[in-house]
Amino acid sequence: MYGELEKVPADEGHRIAPRDPYGASKASFELYLPLNAHHYGLRFTTLRYANVYGPRQDPLGEAGVVAIFVAQMLRGLPTVINGDGEQERDFVYVGDVARASVLALAGGDGRVFNIGTGTATTVNAIYDHLSGLTGYNRPRFHGPPKPGEVRRNALDAGRIAREMGWKPLVGLEDGLRLTVEHFRRVIAQS
Repeated sequence: MYGELEKVPADEGHRIAPRDPYGASKASFELYLPLNAHHYGLRFTTLRYANVYGPRQDPLGEAGVVAIFVAQMLRGLPTVINGDGEQERDFVYVGDVARASVLALAGGDGRVFNIGTGTATTVNAIYDHLSGLTGYNRPRFHGPPKPGEVRRNALDAGRIAREMGWKPLVGLEDGLRLTVEHFRRVIAQS
């Protein structure tokens, strides 16, 4: 929902300027939360997630790039990288996101928190890591860029670290390994 970042990593005060319908829907939903708090007494905490990945993510439809790549690579299928693959994303492990969500249930009243690692990684680097973990040896194939896709995204999660003690615990390499292990088991059972 931040659009193209003016500062990397972006903190919660960064300008909101979505470039696609998904980002716009997230931004508009945040406008409804204080209205519902005012009119109906709804208590809320807003978590702005970076690119969440990990075991049990559905590799179909609007899934994240990690799940899509892993499922295709383990099946030996062609894997398409949108655009040049140099777009950067902040990949945060699902277990870390779950911990942040549990913390938000206990506090955070009306505040907004970014949930990310603060580190930007290219899609090409993710492809290379996953190729190594899965034994995938097909050459890279680049398709057209996705309309509205931002070039760089990384989130500063300093506020939730200071106010609620959260920080990501699972590094990218370990998270990717755990994700591949999960998908390998699921695919073997199907």
